[in-house]
Amino acid sequence: MVSSARFFSCFLLLFSLCGAENVISAPVQEIKVAYLAQEKKQPAALSNLEAFVKHKGWLGAKLALNDNNTTGQFTGQHYHLEQRIVALDADVKAVFIDLIKENYQLIIVNLSAQQLAEISGLNNQQALLFDVSTRADSLRSQNCLNDVLHLLPSRAMRADALAQYMRKKRWNEWFLVLGNTKEDGLYAEAIRRSAKKFGMKIVAEKKWLHSFDARRTAQSNVPVFSQVGDYDVLVVADEQGLFGEYLSYRTWLPRPVIGTQGLHATAWHKTHEQWGAVQIQNRFKALAGRPMLEEDYAAYLALRSIGEAATRTKEITAVSVKAFLLSEQFKLQGYKGKPLSFRSWNGQLRQPVLLAAPTSLVATPPLDGYLHPKNELDTLGYDQPEVHCQ
Repeated sequence: MVSSARFFSCFLLLFSLCGAENVISAPVQEIKVAYLAQEKKQPAALSNLEAFVKHKGWLGAKLALNDNNTTGQFTGQHYHLEQRIVALDADVKAVFIDLIKENYQLIIVNLSAQQLAEISGLNNQQALLFDVSTRADSLRSQNCLNDVLHLLPSRAMRADALAQYMRKKRWNEWFLVLGNTKEDGLYAEAIRRSAKKFGMKIVAEKKWLHSFDARRTAQSNVPVFSQVGDYDVLVVADEQGLFGEYLSYRTWLPRPVIGTQGLHATAWHKTHEQWGAVQIQNRFKALAGRPMLEEDYAAYLALRSIGEAATRTKEITAVSVKAFLLSEQFKLQGYKGKPLSFRSWNGQLRQPVLLAAPTSLVATPPLDGYLHPKNELDTLGYDQPEVHCQ
């Protein structure tokens, strides 16, 4: 007589074999995603310490592709990632139109703010675009693109993160130094907004007008340039890195430097190791041979968001994926201690922002004490009542 335990074991074996057969015979759902970028012109070398990195973002998407396909083995789904990196002198819009004709409805976009707006104008809601490179506040607060989700923190989010920490330290009086580029002006505008929002005072503001080599002249010029009275911190707006690195330790008064250099706000940093981050840091380095950068992290989150939507809903159209990602059901693990989600009013990914020095992580705003009626992550950047999308 067969014992009940042996009978149960045989039953489980038979059930598992039948289940495996059903899994094998079930059709696999193919999920097509495109990655669109353009070659970047290599800037003039300002330092021999920082190597120029080509194709920031692509390897982050590739890592997410591996993760999605690992999960897909159990959910009956397979992800295909089409890479389209356009030559420097080629027409990005033409390549985008080709992707639409090939029925790509989910497209990760690593382009400038102007290029993103241009291809959005051609899209006509046919595809959902995942912006993994821009910081423009105008695309989140005024001229919002309702077919775009933004993965990187905006300039306003970065400035608010710095302001929260400065408020905590009671470093309330700022000396703002900005460069000559359009991007520097936009970052300075975000800094002024955050100063007003958190009750800071910009006691002095100056433009860095020196056109000569900052490395050779900083020692003599910065002390004179920075004699503007007393202040708690120097806030620098130099997104291209033309002079900001040479302000620290050279100012007339011994004051910390924050902003685009010194203590800076970023989506990701090589020193971040909390909440499981060390695991993804190591996996990315094994894949890429270098640390993960902001654009890599953003592209990783973009494809993982698509994977989360496809796994939960089994729907892969632009409309269905967008609806799920903007819903309250969507939560994404982003290795930052809090679940990430998208703001329904402007498509911005809610996320903590890292405050990092060159070799250490200092803080991860939003900080304790900054409250919000719905989500404390909305204390960073433009909140819903502030947005006027057109």
